[in-house]
Amino acid sequence: MQTELLLDAKATLGEGPAWDAKTQTLYWVDILGKRIHAYQDGRDDFTQLDEYVGCLAPRRNGGLVAALHASFWTFERGAAKPTLLARVADPATNRFNDGKCDPAGRLLAGTMDMGESNPSGFLYSLEAGKSPRKLLDGITNSNGLAWSRDYKIFYYIDTPTRQVRAFDYDLDTGDISNPRVAVEVPAAMGWPDGMTSDMEGRLWIALWGGARVARWNPLNGRLEAEVAVPALHSSACVFGGPRRDILYVTSARKGVDEAALAQYPLSGGVFQIQTQTEGMPTFEFAG
Repeated sequence: MQTELLLDAKATLGEGPAWDAKTQTLYWVDILGKRIHAYQDGRDDFTQLDEYVGCLAPRRNGGLVAALHASFWTFERGAAKPTLLARVADPATNRFNDGKCDPAGRLLAGTMDMGESNPSGFLYSLEAGKSPRKLLDGITNSNGLAWSRDYKIFYYIDTPTRQVRAFDYDLDTGDISNPRVAVEVPAAMGWPDGMTSDMEGRLWIALWGGARVARWNPLNGRLEAEVAVPALHSSACVFGGPRRDILYVTSARKGVDEAALAQYPLSGGVFQIQTQTEGMPTFEFAG
């Protein structure tokens, strides 16, 4: 597998890619740049916001749902203003980071300490028409989320732990239970960041500081493949394309010093990897 540059975006903190199969659009965010990007037919457009945007997802009835600094909003195409769904009462030093929808249409999104040192974050679940509820607390840097093919297992990353935890997932209620460690990421590979899963039950994880994405079998914790990415801080990944076999990877320039930037000048870009597997879909928000 080879990595190709899709977009030399020079994003400060590219994150949260989501594939909209209806419109064949790759959405992604620059968290610190406060931008929502939409890449379609070779063109990347962006919406400039007034605050950080941690993650987004397409909605079943069109438009997007997004977690901004400490609140959830819906964005309608052509609408002058977004619509507020809910706020969370996190510490002022927290912001939303990674998130995605479950197969039932709930948005799961986590907060993190902006200093990346205090375990003050939470993992929230937002169901249409309801208030956000906390699934986890004591989180330092809420990152990757993914589900198993049968939706019965939820996988989650709190980056400083260097672990992927697995939980039993009740799709009817959105409850999680029975936490256990599925994958341990060696320090030499970088920090586990954004994550997605494929139809073979494997996890694909972007490795911050590792200049790569890697594929793991969560049933035995084994590393099965690595693909180099020409950006030191690869940050998140999602499957897309007409056959959902292209892995799109975001990256960041945040924290890349001059020497590293000289080695990885495409840092902050968006990349694509043609795989031989079909990825799980980007699930849509039901609200």
